[in-house]
Amino acid sequence: MKRKGSRKEALPSLVPPWAAGLCSLVIPGLGQALARAVWRGVLILCSAAAIFGMLVWRVDLLGHLQNTPAAKLGKAFDLQPGFTGILIGFMALIWIWNAWDARLQAKDRRGGFVMFALILLAFFVLGWQISEISPAKLVKDFPQAMKPLGEVIWPWKAAVVRDPILSVAAASIAVPTAANGGPAPDPIVEGKPHLVSSPRTGELSALDDNNMPIVGTTLHLTATGFKTGIPVEMWWIDPLGNNFQIRKSGSYLTVMPDETGGFTVDIVMPYSLGPSAKGKEQPHRVEARQTVGYAPMRASEPLILVIQRMVETIFMGMMATLFGIILSIPVSFLAARNIMSGSPLLVGIYYLTRTILNIIRAIEPLIWALIAVVWVGLGPFAGIVALTVHSVAALGKLYSEAIEGIDPGPIEAIQATGATRLQTIMYAVVPQMISPFVSFSIYRWDVNVRMSTVIGLVGGGGVGFILVQYIRLLDYRSAGIAVWFIAVTVAILDYVSAEIRARFT
Repeated sequence: MKRKGSRKEALPSLVPPWAAGLCSLVIPGLGQALARAVWRGVLILCSAAAIFGMLVWRVDLLGHLQNTPAAKLGKAFDLQPGFTGILIGFMALIWIWNAWDARLQAKDRRGGFVMFALILLAFFVLGWQISEISPAKLVKDFPQAMKPLGEVIWPWKAAVVRDPILSVAAASIAVPTAANGGPAPDPIVEGKPHLVSSPRTGELSALDDNNMPIVGTTLHLTATGFKTGIPVEMWWIDPLGNNFQIRKSGSYLTVMPDETGGFTVDIVMPYSLGPSAKGKEQPHRVEARQTVGYAPMRASEPLILVIQRMVETIFMGMMATLFGIILSIPVSFLAARNIMSGSPLLVGIYYLTRTILNIIRAIEPLIWALIAVVWVGLGPFAGIVALTVHSVAALGKLYSEAIEGIDPGPIEAIQATGATRLQTIMYAVVPQMISPFVSFSIYRWDVNVRMSTVIGLVGGGGVGFILVQYIRLLDYRSAGIAVWFIAVTVAILDYVSAEIRARFT
């Protein structure tokens, strides 16, 4: 028995089933529209047009060097036969099934979901190709990600450092060659290593006018007083304070002391790293450095910097939330329909306020941060401005919807006493809003702290600012420290906010 008032009885098909199918073969969705399934026909037509348009676009990109559509299609088949063939096959199936679907719609309104399943599968194939998804590449290149991933997951080697305790002996070298034979050797001190150079003056390596190397003076170094079994590194220090380890035969020069703690080695005076004053004697030094121990562990610079920036991030979120609450509370009453329904003027203010809040909320905090950086410069203040603007819009919407959902009974009771609108808000609305206001405010602080780590990527201050710097420098251990602190801080704030909300609900 057919249901009275059914759509089929009320809106019969304008054409017979065979005609509906034929029309959909000419224009996809036309048969459905003629069968009075207008929205179904419009959706099929728009989907088919979108799929065909994106297929043409991707084929054009794959065969952009070809001149004719046929040549472009052939090139697309050569480069990506799977994608091109499957999508053309789906287009054909959609076209044929679209005609069958139109026939069913005109006959007894049975269309089923097969039509839309084919459309979704076609969009999935397009999304796979447009997104350049490659499971084979994901598996094949995974070993390359193991090292940075491991450093991010376990970065604590970079969290603490132990400064080496050095035993150092040095010899002064005069440049250029001095007539007096150069500076005298350092005095011998009992129990301390000692280094002597012969000669004690000479010429640095250089390049001639044809960029051909001119080998500098060879220095014969004799050292005593070092510990046996521990290698000694040879370093050069120029008058500007530049330190660099001496290289010999392409490798950094290290020497192993003999059983008496002494060694001899020949080095060539290196190239100058800075401008040299021709004709003026300049003091250079060659140092022999031996690591004899390590100082106690201490916090590394990345760890200290991450902690400082994490505290900055937390307070950025807190200040932005505080300012957002203060500014959004009055705005929320202007955006509440039940409060602003007394006159056409109030209704106009309501719609204007809601529109502004929607526009502000639609722009991501990252974009607001970019604007704020241009406005107030780099730093946490720009992040606070960006988060405050977005918080006002977000909290204003949440608060206003909470106000619209309050019990109207107290409002009517207060109004019946002749109370003004402000008195109605203070004694009938505000008491009902304390619990949701607290809940939304705590939640927004949680959101702002998490967003602070993101807006730091564009210069908005906080831990995100140094996180992106570490990533750009490929310093994944330091980046891992920042990631861990972000995760732990967000987890703690989530727990704290849940506990506070539980006490007010």
